[in-house]
Amino acid sequence: MRILVTGGNGFLGSRIVERLVAREHEVTVFARSIESASDSAMVTSDRTGLFEKGFKRQSRNPRMAKGDLRNAVEVSAAIAGHDAVFHVAAKAGIWGSRSEYLDINLRGTQNVLAACHTHGVRSLVYTSTPSVVFGAAPLEGANEDTPYATRFLTHYAESKCMAEKEVLAANGVGALRTVALRPHLIWGRGDPHLVPRVLVRARAGKLKRVGDGTNKVDITHVEDAADAHLQALERVEVAAGRAYFISSEAVVLWHWIDALLARFGLKPVTRQVSRATAYRAGAVLEFVYGLFGVSKEPPMTRFVAENLATSHWFDISRARKDLGYEPRRFGVEALDDYVKTEAQHAAH
Repeated sequence: MRILVTGGNGFLGSRIVERLVAREHEVTVFARSIESASDSAMVTSDRTGLFEKGFKRQSRNPRMAKGDLRNAVEVSAAIAGHDAVFHVAAKAGIWGSRSEYLDINLRGTQNVLAACHTHGVRSLVYTSTPSVVFGAAPLEGANEDTPYATRFLTHYAESKCMAEKEVLAANGVGALRTVALRPHLIWGRGDPHLVPRVLVRARAGKLKRVGDGTNKVDITHVEDAADAHLQALERVEVAAGRAYFISSEAVVLWHWIDALLARFGLKPVTRQVSRATAYRAGAVLEFVYGLFGVSKEPPMTRFVAENLATSHWFDISRARKDLGYEPRRFGVEALDDYVKTEAQHAAH
């Protein structure tokens, strides 16, 4: 099968590409830059293993197509001739202009959908996020019947929600079948965001527990997330037109963070701030940063306060039933493996 992966040399995308190549599919990686890992959030370093395996140097598997999701012509040219698309690339993060999030996450997805229709692509697996249903209230055991949020604390969540709706609405238009996956808090070897951010703040003495420390959240190992994407393609006839929550395990967030810190020889988090205080601080900082046009992310936002203080974990029984998905990387073993691989990378 001829398959294109947007953001295919990123943290999650590279794992998907790795699996597709191993299954001898003809793969194309579409990314804004194929040369510099620092040029785009869609590009990863050798830590993912993609370039270590020599994929970049191969002439056929995968082929590298440079382009921008916002450029409909480039997107269409890249997708032409493919049977399936994994749309993984997005502008992530929690701070930035609304117009940029909409341009990349919504209009970029519209460009992908248009190209799929034009070129007769049969299957599209879209990487979404549980944030599409997250407003401010805790989510405990939420399933896919949970309605979309109507109030968003980040432009990222809003833009991904709008894009997911269009992806699912496109299912059955012509030959196209679409599926949306919602992995929560992806982490693992080569993680460029979640764990490194926690470690940096802890080492700087800036990490504080938000809330009472009992909130339970889902986390998803990147290898499990990649497995789920391939399973969605393999079972697209069953999954078509649906969204699925994906996770590896639900953990008590601050207990998990303390266990992570301990493995790096760091002390547990002892300082604490209430959810209300953190939320108010986030609101003030967002206003000030926005007023003065500061591009750097504030040290606290309303979204971060809510995510660090409230429970948000999901029922993945639908993914188990329809996709055959089963988490394989979780618990103490997943943490120990992460620390081991990070230590090996540092040694080299």
